[in-house]
Formats: sequence, structure tokens, C-alpha cells
Amino acid sequence: QSSGIGHVISHVVNELHVPLLSFAATDPTLSASEYPYFIRTTMSDYFQMNAVASIVDYYQWKEVTAIFADDDYGRGGVSALGDALATRRAKISHKAAIPPNSNTEVINDVLFRANMMESRVMVVHANPDTGMRIFSVANKLQMMASGYVWIVTDWLAAVLDSSASRDLKGMSHIQGLVVLRQHTPESDAKDKFTTKWNNAARSRGINSGLNSYGFYAYDSVWAVARGIDQFLDNGQQVNFSADPRLHRSKDSTLQLSTLKVFDGGEQMLQQLLLTNFTGLTGLVQFGPDRNLVRPAYDILNVGGSGSRLIGYWSNYSGLSVAAPETLYQKPSNASSVAQRLYNVVWPGDSTTTPKGWVFPNNGQPLRVGVPIKASFKELVAGGRGSDNVTGYCIDIFNAAIRLLPYPVPCQFITIGDGKKNPNYDDIISMVADNSLDAAVGDFAIVRNRTKMAEFTQPYIESGLVIVAPVQRAPSSAWAFMKPFTLEMWCVTCALFIFVGIVVWILEHRTNEEFRGSPRRQIITIIWFSFSTMFFSHSKYTRSIT
Repeated sequence: QSSGIGHVISHVVNELHVPLLSFAATDPTLSASEYPYFIRTTMSDYFQMNAVASIVDYYQWKEVTAIFADDDYGRGGVSALGDALATRRAKISHKAAIPPNSNTEVINDVLFRANMMESRVMVVHANPDTGMRIFSVANKLQMMASGYVWIVTDWLAAVLDSSASRDLKGMSHIQGLVVLRQHTPESDAKDKFTTKWNNAARSRGINSGLNSYGFYAYDSVWAVARGIDQFLDNGQQVNFSADPRLHRSKDSTLQLSTLKVFDGGEQMLQQLLLTNFTGLTGLVQFGPDRNLVRPAYDILNVGGSGSRLIGYWSNYSGLSVAAPETLYQKPSNASSVAQRLYNVVWPGDSTTTPKGWVFPNNGQPLRVGVPIKASFKELVAGGRGSDNVTGYCIDIFNAAIRLLPYPVPCQFITIGDGKKNPNYDDIISMVADNSLDAAVGDFAIVRNRTKMAEFTQPYIESGLVIVAPVQRAPSSAWAFMKPFTLEMWCVTCALFIFVGIVVWILEHRTNEEFRGSPRRQIITIIWFSFSTMFFSHSKYTRSIT
């Protein structure tokens, strides 16, 4: 019933050839290639982390902080999250691992270090016990205030759905969270089962609700029952045989010799993989990768004493406000334009989407290089130290920094002794190799420098001018003849002669104007070609017209 136990038992069932169905082990590293007898009857965290990455990409955040349980379940999920973010040009900027059974002091230290980082998008992938303490500590550290983003995997939805009566104090710590929940489509069978469950729980005095894992557990039992029934209908028998390798450990206290190998394990495995029916969770069918087909998640926004649905994610169409089962009959459209979610109320009761980052509060100021020149000290001047730097360029830089909605500590690093101008190319090279974070001064934007660093918009007109003589050409009445070069005259004459010859070939047999002595015919051809510029020749031509 957990990823950690699944890793251990999967090694055993591989040797015993006994298919293992799990409705709660979501670790994506539990793969069919490594554990051929392991069958996951719930959704893999591979798809859940793709859903988280889609949410991050939807709001155009580029960095997240991953807070996770330091076990197989947590590490496998965060690894899948990193891969999913990379395909969307985002990344995990900081990984905050919380060891199992950590006390409040350890969690406080982990969150304090995470809060010092730049990213304000927190992705929490933990177990329920550790997860609820994370939010309690985060609330004390004022990390549930406006400007923060908390995206939580489906463990929190399972806790909320299972809690019949919710602690209002505990709910106050998780306001504004975005939570994922395994999607189970609405159906009459699901409603009837939920009603029966609630009645049975009430009659037995059980104060607990039903979450999505309960539905998957129910469908898993039916999948096993159908598989065994079909296995027996095919004439197979349930037989076990001893493994000689286990008898060698007869003296061991583990008594491994009592374990038997299932003779029909391969046939039973193939029968289970052919499962295809509609259960409480929708279509129960396995794909080529042995994961359930049509993975989908509900996206919830926690507020008040409950949560509200703000959209869905499916592997078929991405983010949408329409239920996934209504989209499977339509063409797949996972383009960025088609992605949509309802409005979210973020932590701090804010409806404005957080920008997702702040300047890191880790004591590292912005290193700004300033050239100390021997001339034009109105632009940049000063001595050693950040407090002694003045000038027009410095004033503009400070004004731009003050316009930012967050504090940016800066440290001016002076370059030069003020007796001679420093080499500006060397200063820009220092920015390119990260010796400086930025440089402020009267830097000219030239081609070779733009290859090394980015420049702001110019705020001073360039002082570089070119002096060139201006020659005025005299006006002339024959100016219209200037386009007629020698080459153009030759081409024009050749065209005249060509047109005349073509017309003569077509007309001289039927038109008397094109007959006579050779001299007359040549004159007619030349005259006809020249006069085409000024006259219409409908009365001279017959064959052409």
C-alpha cells in the first residue's frame, strides 16, 4: 500500500512469479522493465508530475522549489518532476528533502533554507503526517502569505476527502493551496457505492470519508477477481512448486523454504494485463507501459473549510475546465492556447497571480562594475567604495532599481584609478564571464560588445558622427537621358530590330507595305520599329491583327 513497501515486495514476487497489484504505490521508478510482475492499478506519479509541470508552465513560472519526503516515494516523484519541467523550459531551483520521522525543528530548518532562495513556487510531495506539519511550520515562518505559491500532490486531497469533520485550525494553515486529486468520473455506480460506504461507516461509528484511493482499491479487487475467473475458465490450474534455491536456507530463521513458486504466474500476469472493464474510477485498462490508460487529475483550490474545483488535467488534452471524459471523443488539443483553468485564490487571500520569485535573500548583492574615468566625469565619477560613486549614469541606474517592486541590493565595484580611462571591452568581458553581474557607465553599443553581453535601451545620444563632403550636381534639361546608358541603348536598338523582323516575317507575304526592294523593306522594318513608340499601326498590319 506504499511505494517503499512496493519496492521490497516486488523483488520477492519476481522470484515467486506471483503478480502483485498495488492501488497506492505511485512511485514511477516501479517500472515494468525492472519489476515484471508488478502491476499498478492507480496512476503513476509520472503523470502527476506532468500535471504539476503543466500548471507551472500555464502561469509562466520558470523555477520551483521541491519539498519532498526523503524516501523512495519522494525521490522518485521529484525526479519525474524535474524531467517534466525540463520539457517546458523550467527547472527545480532548490530541492528541500525532509528525512522520514523528522521533528518540527528539522522541518523548520529545511523550510527556512528554502525561503532564502529565489523561487516562491513550492511543490510539496510528501506523506500525510509530514505534509501537514510542513504547512504548520510554513505558517509560522509566514510562508503562507501573499506572493507564495503552493502546489501539493494528491496526498493532501486524500487527507481532506477522508476527513469527515475538518479541523478549522488546521484548515487555516492551507488556505490558497493548489491541490491535485486523482480524477474519478461521476457515475451512478460511484454514487451508489459512496452511499453504501457512508451508511456502513455511520452504522459502525467510523468517522472517516472515502477518497480516490478507496475507489482504486475497489476496482483493484474486481480486476483480480475477473483475472482469476478468466484464468480458471481457460483451463489453467493454481499450482505451486518448490524452488531449490530456497531450500538452501533451511537453517535460516526466515523460513524461506516455505515459499513456493506459482507455476501459472506468467499466464495469470498476461490475463491481468488484458483487464478491460468500467469501474468506479472509469475505464480500467492497461497500456503497453502497464500504466492505466487515460490518466487524469482534478485540480482543486483550498479555501474556507473545503476546496473548489478549478479545472482538470489529462494526458490527452492537458489543462481544461471540461471533464476529461467529455474530451476523449474530440480531437486532442494540448496546445498552449487551449489550456485553461478557473481563477485561483492564492495564499494571503490574493486573486493576483504571483510572479513566482523574489530576489534571493541570501546575502549576495548584485555586483555592478563602474568605470572610473579621467574625462567626462559628469557621467560617472567617484572613488573607492559603493558610497562614493556618482554621476548621471549612476543616477539613472538607481532610479531604475527603485522602480522595481522588490528590493535589489547592489554593490558598486569601481574599475580604474581616475587618471586614465579603463578598457571598456575588458569590463564587458568581466560581465560575460560572471566576474560582474552588471556594469553601469557610458558604454557604447558596438557589434563586438553585443556578442558578449546584453545592453539596455540607450538613454544618451551617440557622440559619434561622420563628416562627409556634399557634392551638388548641376541641373540640366537633358537629365532625363541619364538613365539611358550604353548598355541600355544597345538593348533598345536590338529590341527594335527584333520586333521589326518578326513583323516583317508575318506581314510581307500579304501586306504590300512590306514588299519591294531590299532597301525599301529594311527601311520599312526600321521605321515600323521606331514608330511603335508614337503611332498605332492597325492600318499597316494585317496578319497580326
